[in-house]
Amino acid sequence: MAAAGAGAGGEGKKRGASRSWILFDAAGEERVLDADKYAIMHRVDINARDLRILDPLLSYPSTILGRERAIVLNLEHIKAIITSEEVLLRDPSDENVIPVVEELRRRLAPSNATQHDGKENLSGQHDAEGAEEDESPFEFRALEVTLEAICSFLDARTTELETDAYPALDELTSKISSRNLDRVRKLKSGMTRLTARVQKVRDELEQLLDDDDDMADLYLSRKLAGASSPVSGSGGPNWFPASPTIGSKISRASRASAPTIHGNENDVEELEMLLEAYFMQIDGTLNKLTTLREYIDDTEDYINIQLDNHRNQLIQLELFLSSGTVCLSLYSLVAGIFGMNIPYTWNDNHGYVFKWVVLVSGLFCAFMFVSIVAYARHKGLVGS
Repeated sequence: MAAAGAGAGGEGKKRGASRSWILFDAAGEERVLDADKYAIMHRVDINARDLRILDPLLSYPSTILGRERAIVLNLEHIKAIITSEEVLLRDPSDENVIPVVEELRRRLAPSNATQHDGKENLSGQHDAEGAEEDESPFEFRALEVTLEAICSFLDARTTELETDAYPALDELTSKISSRNLDRVRKLKSGMTRLTARVQKVRDELEQLLDDDDDMADLYLSRKLAGASSPVSGSGGPNWFPASPTIGSKISRASRASAPTIHGNENDVEELEMLLEAYFMQIDGTLNKLTTLREYIDDTEDYINIQLDNHRNQLIQLELFLSSGTVCLSLYSLVAGIFGMNIPYTWNDNHGYVFKWVVLVSGLFCAFMFVSIVAYARHKGLVGS
């Protein structure tokens, strides 16, 4: 299969890369698979409809599906299939997926067994913490890594957006220009897209938390143990997450309820606590974006107020100019009347009247302009 992909040229390499998977198993081994969809469907026992969700060429919303033997997980760029013994992660060479691969390699490494062999004489507290790590179901450890990765990824994108947006908005309020407006427009578009992505992940986690049956479908190890041994005994596996982050704290807080979980296959308290922890984290990211949106809306309102104020100032200036034009028109009318080249007798020997006509006409026009402005101020048409 790999040889066929290598000999198919550029198109074959591209197609092969799109089918590339990396596999981590419970024994700590990892290997790269270049398998087609039929081989993957046969390996993890899922149907074509579920596998189509992980197709990078198709746009599907964030989804976490529980099947009989697998968890199908599509969270943004993280597209994985988790079983009770292995994890298949798609496109491991993608720059956004590489941190997830490294974290899976670190968190799923079977280092606990060797540590317990050489530390049997340590204190009971250390033994209990190590036992919790061993008792954590494999699928929950893998699920926790993917949830932590997508929450951290979206939170990092939100932080980058906040770092760029707040200074740009402050600069826009101080100076309204085409460059600043276009910059804020692009940031607002990016914020809208990011909010939609965060909202999809949050909605999927909320949907899981609201349905106990969907959460019960994610207990792959428990379903596998129930199928092989219907009557669970005292030596059955414990179901408490243990990880260096949120899962470890949850497992230590929930150890006291172990008999209840062992005796009731419908008990989903452990997974519910795990999902709630990351639901709160993604909800906090969404709150950051909501706060940023409100800040953008406030900035837009402030800019609109400034623009309205500028428009009002222009209207006032237009009123003053129009009033002055009317007054000068009257002055020009007087000048035109006396400037007519028509002979009349009272114009003789009355040259001194010219200065009085000019003076009286000027004073009348000025008085008229002041009266118009005063009337406009009295009516509130212009500022005081």
